[in-house]
Amino acid sequence: MIILGIVLLGWAAAALLMVVLHQIQRRTGDAGIVDIAWSLGVAGIVLLYALTLEVHPYRRWFVLAVVAVWALRLSWHVWHRFHRLAPDGRYLQLKREWGEAAEWRMFRFYQMQAIGMVLFSGPILLALLNPNELSWLDAAAVVIGVVSIGGESLSDWQLSQFRMNPGNKGQVCRVGWWRYSRHPNYFFEWLHWWAYVLFAWTWWPWGLVAIIGPLAMWYFLTRVTGIPHTEAQSLKSRGEAYRTYQQTTNAFFPWFPRKVLR
Repeated sequence: MIILGIVLLGWAAAALLMVVLHQIQRRTGDAGIVDIAWSLGVAGIVLLYALTLEVHPYRRWFVLAVVAVWALRLSWHVWHRFHRLAPDGRYLQLKREWGEAAEWRMFRFYQMQAIGMVLFSGPILLALLNPNELSWLDAAAVVIGVVSIGGESLSDWQLSQFRMNPGNKGQVCRVGWWRYSRHPNYFFEWLHWWAYVLFAWTWWPWGLVAIIGPLAMWYFLTRVTGIPHTEAQSLKSRGEAYRTYQQTTNAFFPWFPRKVLR
């Protein structure tokens, strides 16, 4: 019951945050601000768990370190993009589709983000609650955290540098990781969630339940909010060049590019 109460407290704080952010987006007209707050909201809820619940004294800090670095890096990256680029086309399209009900539906969308924060904090909660002693799996979890956050940072940087070159306008980025995956940033984001599975794994069967985290992230990235919308926009802006990219390069998992069959 104590755990449930803390989880509900985390949800209430996230819901209040979304109310504030919804008012900000009404004034600015840019709903993308929710993306800046999402990772920080998850990190805040996890911090609440770590400070109020009885958890493993050492695993707590390893888990918090991975979560903090992930959240701060991702929020900084989105914040930088938020100020540098035009309003996110995904949200503008949603508002056009929603018509007169746009603000009410956007409010509901923001509140769904609050629920999402709580749900995605679940696997991390299981990692924190693992009562067993540290093992090699915890070390592997830290390695996955470092590799995934580093890979996502490098992918974002490579794309940013490509876009900053005026000569690349309208072209498809095939630099670095983007040669092997059309969305390497999404792949490394997904990989990061496996760290919490390893942190929780020795607490059977709850370690198995933690797999819900990367499975859910894979579904949202590849089927809902990530790849479908991004690729639709890329096809509109880059046309045949992006179609060729789709034919030669994996969408998600990095692999060597294929030849185009004529």
